[in-house]
Amino acid sequence: MKNVSIWISAMRLRTLPLSVSGIILASFLAEYNGFFNWKICVLAILTTLSFQILSNLANDYGDGIKGTDSNERIGPERAIQSGKISPENMFNGIKLCVLISIILATMLVFSSFRARNFFLALFFFVLGTGSIIAAMKYTIGANAYGYRGYGDIFVFVFFGLVSVIGCYVLFSKQLDHVVILPAITIGLLSTAVLNLNNMRDVESDKKSNKMTMAIKLGEKSMKHYHYALIVVAMIASLLFGIFYYTSIYNLIYMIMYVPLIVHLIKVKRNKDLKLLDPELKKVALSTFFLAILMGVGHLL
Repeated sequence: MKNVSIWISAMRLRTLPLSVSGIILASFLAEYNGFFNWKICVLAILTTLSFQILSNLANDYGDGIKGTDSNERIGPERAIQSGKISPENMFNGIKLCVLISIILATMLVFSSFRARNFFLALFFFVLGTGSIIAAMKYTIGANAYGYRGYGDIFVFVFFGLVSVIGCYVLFSKQLDHVVILPAITIGLLSTAVLNLNNMRDVESDKKSNKMTMAIKLGEKSMKHYHYALIVVAMIASLLFGIFYYTSIYNLIYMIMYVPLIVHLIKVKRNKDLKLLDPELKKVALSTFFLAILMGVGHLL
């Protein structure tokens, strides 16, 4: 039982709500346009969760064997860092997670397209393969993109564009303009969560030569970058509400601007980046509930 709890901890469950935010929002948009399908929705959520868990295990493994996760790290204790899971066992867990991800992604694509839309199905198989590779290559390998400052781009693409637009296409088999602004919103807020994580770990990352975007920008610019990510995300969501306005209830998601603005104030006043750790959960959950409320509001 103790071993199970260690693996559950390594999966970092607190990151999972953020990972499915785009799927949930895309599902609401698909329901509004008459394309929603419960089977596709459930499989999309399970597939996304498997990708996120794979990414978390791979990050634990990659940072662990590179020595990035030292005792100076501020966030939750990592499994390899603490010695609770050996690198060999973690790598075996990663291989099992890859297999599960492949099975779920295949089931999702088959359920959505079956024998129809061959080229769309092929595209999503390639996209699924790319998602698995991206989940692993963030920290694993000599050319891990998370160590070269490209993590922000990948998060925006996969958590925003792929998650929202890709999931909507799985439902509808077509691309509609209604998903563009929501995809940008979720992508930017998800990138803000990563940037916040990198801001918190900037000192330990410098010592381990992990060149994140936060390190490249420097302390003053990394905060300005953070403000821009959240403010532009709020503007994108506001434009979505204006362009597709049918009722005042459409704008219910603006409630979530309050915790985001409070967060920006805290970041601005912050003098010690290590103290930003509690803000990670707040931004992640704000993104999750913003996605739900944008979807619900669109239906009302």
